[in-house]
Amino acid sequence: MKSPIKGLLKNIFIVILIFLFLGAVFGLFNTSKDEVLEVSITKLAEQINSEEVKEIKVIGSDIYITYNDESKAITKKEVGDTLSQALLNYGTTQEKLKSISFIFEEVDESWAGILAFLAMFILPLLLIGVFFFMIFKNAKAGAAQTFDFTKTKAKIFGAEGHPKEKVTFKDVAGLKEEKQELEEIVDFLKNPQKYLKMGARIPKGVLLVGPAGCGKTLLARAVAGESNVPFFSVAGSSFVEMFVGVGSGRVRSLFNAAKKHQPCLVFIDELDSIGRARGPAITGGNEEREQTLNQLLTEMDGFEQNAKIIILAATNRPDVLDPALLRPGRFDRKVVINLPDIQERQDILGIHSKGKPLGEDINLREVAERTPGFSGADLSNVFNEAAISSAKEDSKIISQKQLLDSIEKVLLGTERRSHIMTDKEKEIIAYHEAGHALVSQKCSDAEPVRKISIIGRGLAAGYTLKVPREERMLKNKREFEAEIAVLLGGQLTEKMVFGETTTGSSDDLNKASAIARNIVKKYGMSDMGPVVFGKRESSTFLGGESETRNYSEATAVKIDEEVNKIIERAKEEAEDILTKNRKVLDKIAKTLIKKETIEKEEFEKLVK
Repeated sequence: MKSPIKGLLKNIFIVILIFLFLGAVFGLFNTSKDEVLEVSITKLAEQINSEEVKEIKVIGSDIYITYNDESKAITKKEVGDTLSQALLNYGTTQEKLKSISFIFEEVDESWAGILAFLAMFILPLLLIGVFFFMIFKNAKAGAAQTFDFTKTKAKIFGAEGHPKEKVTFKDVAGLKEEKQELEEIVDFLKNPQKYLKMGARIPKGVLLVGPAGCGKTLLARAVAGESNVPFFSVAGSSFVEMFVGVGSGRVRSLFNAAKKHQPCLVFIDELDSIGRARGPAITGGNEEREQTLNQLLTEMDGFEQNAKIIILAATNRPDVLDPALLRPGRFDRKVVINLPDIQERQDILGIHSKGKPLGEDINLREVAERTPGFSGADLSNVFNEAAISSAKEDSKIISQKQLLDSIEKVLLGTERRSHIMTDKEKEIIAYHEAGHALVSQKCSDAEPVRKISIIGRGLAAGYTLKVPREERMLKNKREFEAEIAVLLGGQLTEKMVFGETTTGSSDDLNKASAIARNIVKKYGMSDMGPVVFGKRESSTFLGGESETRNYSEATAVKIDEEVNKIIERAKEEAEDILTKNRKVLDKIAKTLIKKETIEKEEFEKLVK
């Protein structure tokens, strides 16, 4: 859309040019003649007799006189008489006339008058008319652009769209069950008659649900690549505008375009931006977002059926979606995409390693083991950071060390080796991290230590990396309590060694408190019984998640007491481990102060 400021500047420039041109025309035809002396024919005859005149130029009825001193004058002759005859009548002799140079120029008086009239009156009117025509043309274009707001912002790829790198299911690692569900959609788009003959109805909409970066958009692109049909891609936020009716208009425009390309796929990313559950109108009328949602509901399963248009949508907030979207006939199939397990992470790393110069020491299995909880996007970022590091060091290959270092960079941030610490701070951080590591190693249900470092990364002054022995989807109370004990190990070590604690434990305490409160309120694992306290729900007006209190003040006091008991038990366990292994603690801390980083193998030797 053209900028209104550019259009205004363009119009101002045109106006200035028009007025400059008009000024030049008026100046050309209205040149002041005050400086040229006007004389009569009688006076001219006298000047000729006195030999003052050098040249006479006759143009029509105008006579231009040039004197011997190069001064000029002008006069007019009577119509019908020749100049020589008029001068002889006023007493000029033939001899005097012969001594003067005469120049005669013929002028068509009729054409001169017409041209003067056109220049003086018609031309300015034409220029003004052109100016107003351009003004109205720009105004019309602006109005057209205003109505263009309601046109869809979707990009079309595929058979009839713009060229795009084709993605297939082979480019998507893992997600076997998820791909099997989507292969039915692909088969329907390729062979719709096979299903229609059996009376089968393919799902109208498929909702891809999963955390950020787990491959929802990639799967949608793979469905489009496999089916080889037009693929409309649009973000949910592109329907939201400050103008009333724009969102619903864009939904209509999107489906009108899709109808022309049936069979086709329509992919709406971040569906929760327009599909949030409808609530009471705060402003006294329906919100613009609700109008957009209503139009989407109508297009998906309204009076007019769109049999060969399949809608794919992605969201990581299925809990906030309107129930009308999730009913059968609209999004009647939900594909849940979880974070990859260790084998899927290894496969994903294998895909991202293609085309990159890898060293002989590369072990993708080890990288997959060190990245529990990483999404596909995180793993891609790990390889990208390793490639950047390799290029910065002018290395020709990507080594295993660079890959492992990039894991920590993605998790915590860049190393801050330039940060200057005092010896006292370095000692405190070393003992703090040694406390975490020792409790984690000695506590039976805690995760084993992978690496300890007192080199700052991001906001962390030091860190202890732990890797689970095996990946599990479920967690019991004992494992939660062990995690709390490990988190408290740093602060308890500071108090044991230095007699006081520092601000470095604030994040550990926040995490420990949150776990303990979840044990009581969310998981029902406390002595208060298998009860969930507090109703968690999404706020459609303020956004985010809020908790409604559904218990009494007396129960709230009991919850606080139970949380304190859990924290206290974990604290006693951590203190017992640290007290019994004080010599090992000192050994780990001194090694950290000296080397700054301890890997798993060296740490296990120190502990044993």
